[in-house]
Amino acid sequence: MTTRSSPRPRDPSHPDTAHSGDPVGVFSPGLRARTVGILASVGAVALESLGVATILPVVADDLGGLSAYGWGLSALMLANIVGTVLAGGDIDRRGPARTVLVGGLVFAAGCIVAGAAPTWEVFIAARALQGLGVGAVMAYAYSLVGLAYPARLRPVMFAFLSSAWTIPSLVGPLLAGALVAVADWRLVFWVVGPIVLALLPLVLPSARRVGGVSSRGGPDSGAAEARSVDEARRARRGALVASIVLAVASAVLLASLESTSLLVLVPLVGIGGLVAAWSFRRLTPVGTLRGARGAAAGVGVRFLLCGAYFGSEAFVPLGLTRLHGVGVTLAGVALATGALTWTAGSFIQARIDAARPGTRARSVRWGFVVLLAGQVLTAVTVAVPDAWSGGAVLGWAIAGLGMGVAFNAATSATMSAGSSAGATSASLQLAQTLATALVAGAGGAVLAAAGTGPAGFAGVFAATGALALAGVFLAGRTDTRVASIPNERFAVRNDR
Repeated sequence: MTTRSSPRPRDPSHPDTAHSGDPVGVFSPGLRARTVGILASVGAVALESLGVATILPVVADDLGGLSAYGWGLSALMLANIVGTVLAGGDIDRRGPARTVLVGGLVFAAGCIVAGAAPTWEVFIAARALQGLGVGAVMAYAYSLVGLAYPARLRPVMFAFLSSAWTIPSLVGPLLAGALVAVADWRLVFWVVGPIVLALLPLVLPSARRVGGVSSRGGPDSGAAEARSVDEARRARRGALVASIVLAVASAVLLASLESTSLLVLVPLVGIGGLVAAWSFRRLTPVGTLRGARGAAAGVGVRFLLCGAYFGSEAFVPLGLTRLHGVGVTLAGVALATGALTWTAGSFIQARIDAARPGTRARSVRWGFVVLLAGQVLTAVTVAVPDAWSGGAVLGWAIAGLGMGVAFNAATSATMSAGSSAGATSASLQLAQTLATALVAGAGGAVLAAAGTGPAGFAGVFAATGALALAGVFLAGRTDTRVASIPNERFAVRNDR
């Protein structure tokens, strides 16, 4: 049996169209249940993400983890790398159902342990457990959009995925701040865990309707299929090893940044950085590190976008609480505003994409420009103690708008250029989590060395702003019309 690529949703044999014809929207009868399930799962992750980002300064104070503040986010993201790679391969082979079930259970368990953590070290371990679950759930969400939606509906669905952060962006920071004010930060985790479990019955039925790519084949069978299955198994095993090496090397790199001895810092940073780059290269499309046109550049753009945005966002609440004396709830308003404008930007880009096909690269570039402008305003506000704290809310709203435009356009372009929905979405999620982990960890190291004063926060925002500026120049390479798309292969290869 020869293995085929995933059939397009317009194939009459495909479950999305067999009973409903050509769907006219993401909430058409044949897609409605799946759409609700995807949005609900992403919304649960968003609720936890924004809530924890708001209260993390309080958690670090309570557990004595301020000197290793960046690890509160980096631990989750590094574990997310392993979860993402596992999920991408399993989705392509078996479909998303098992990934959703296991990912949801692991994520909920991590929330429960984090809420009970007696020390910062245990809390970091629990965050890593959460990260494994987050990687699985997010890979499932983006894979299913590529597998089960017509190409013309994918930009709209990606916009809805961004909108799945809207309600959590309002509820998450406010709920987390209220729980801290009247009770304890631990309740934030104990509330989110059961919510994720309660959502599983909504997500699983829709996930079971889509099979894995490798399970769909033609009428022929024989040695060719056996070889293909064996090669795929070896590739998945190699990818898992590479993802673990990437997570460990990145952790070594970040830990070495906290050293005060050059004899320790220089060699460990060099070795950790080289090994991490080698592993990342093995797990992403050919040419990602050099920004090759097409899906490879799209993965690079995702790295820069998320490093610039999430790397800055991790320190906005800490800067506002430390330098401006605002409460955690008010600090969370800035994050909520950014999430709302991100949603607005994604829908704006979806309308532009529908009206002017072929302009995604331009949207990515302008999104980076707007993001950078918002970062600058936020940085000035946070780093200057006497500045009006509302400037951070305005600045982050501008940053969120640019992020929504660039993120939606880049994701649509990359998924269209990629050769496998599961592998492409896994590479995008891998780039996102690695960038967030590295930038948050490096930012924490900067604050540990320079202190939580104006100079320290200025240094953090200067680094994230440089990432956004680099994205302005890389954006054009997401356009595949200028040159042929390179042959992306995501599996571990021996010829690299």
